[in-house]
Amino acid sequence: MDSIRGDVLDYYTKQGCDTIDESHDQDTTDLHKCIAHISNSTPDSEKSNLCILVTGALGGRFDHEAGNINVLYRFSGVRITLLSDDCLIQILPKTHHHEIHIQSSVVGPHCGLIPIGMPSTSTTTSGLKWNLSDTEMKFGGLVSTSNLVTGEIVTVNSDSDLLWTISIKSGFS
Repeated sequence: MDSIRGDVLDYYTKQGCDTIDESHDQDTTDLHKCIAHISNSTPDSEKSNLCILVTGALGGRFDHEAGNINVLYRFSGVRITLLSDDCLIQILPKTHHHEIHIQSSVVGPHCGLIPIGMPSTSTTTSGLKWNLSDTEMKFGGLVSTSNLVTGEIVTVNSDSDLLWTISIKSGFS
């Protein structure tokens, strides 16, 4: 990471933590550098089980949030969840049929699906108040925001990568 405060770096160095100086790389964010390091350090045989939870990635400056969402897109083969006090965000890669199991005591009901990287010419869902049926979504057109989960399972099929966001009930973040 390149934007760590000196006192924080000193603290973790004294704790015996390894540190990596990536200050030469100003073209990627600290989160990108962390995800790349984790991914590169994970043996290939374990990568399919890799799941990364990132806290503190939302709720601050919008340009930082956009950069963190870009990391989801750039590492779409890694299961990464961005968590804030009131929502979580994940990428749903176009290469999969998604079945999302909803724990209604913890998340929901508010949710959204947002195309990322390119428009979606065909998205189909079930388990939402306003399901999509072979629906086109794009910025400047329809994006599925302010939707509601209606059951315990949401299914999503799309021809493009989508951001999935769902609210977190207070007391669970």
